[in-house]
Amino acid sequence: MPNPVSNPPPNTTPNTMPKITYIEHDGTQHTLDAEIGASVMETALKGGVTGIVAECGGCCTCATCLVHVDEAWTDKVGSRSEEEEDQLDFAFDVRPNSRLSCQIKVTQELDGLVVHTPAYQGR
Repeated sequence: MPNPVSNPPPNTTPNTMPKITYIEHDGTQHTLDAEIGASVMETALKGGVTGIVAECGGCCTCATCLVHVDEAWTDKVGSRSEEEEDQLDFAFDVRPNSRLSCQIKVTQELDGLVVHTPAYQGR
């Protein structure tokens, strides 16, 4: 009689969620599992990262979810949109590697992403 339990093929691993590390201005680190398709901002809010305020809820209208993308990841997260650039014109502590975390969508390729939060979120 055949065994009704199906086993995964050998040498395969289950899909894992990408991990994102948030480093707050005081050095506190949060490494969180991120859902594919969610934003880096949504992942931070679900994980209790206090350095991300997100007053507009991810609509790209407040610039209170600003992060500084670790230099090793700037190419992988992509470039800013014109709308994002407009918001960053009014943000605090903007740097060349600054992004609005609501505008970075999580993909498997972002597994290991490191972002830093500024000491202040606002305009």
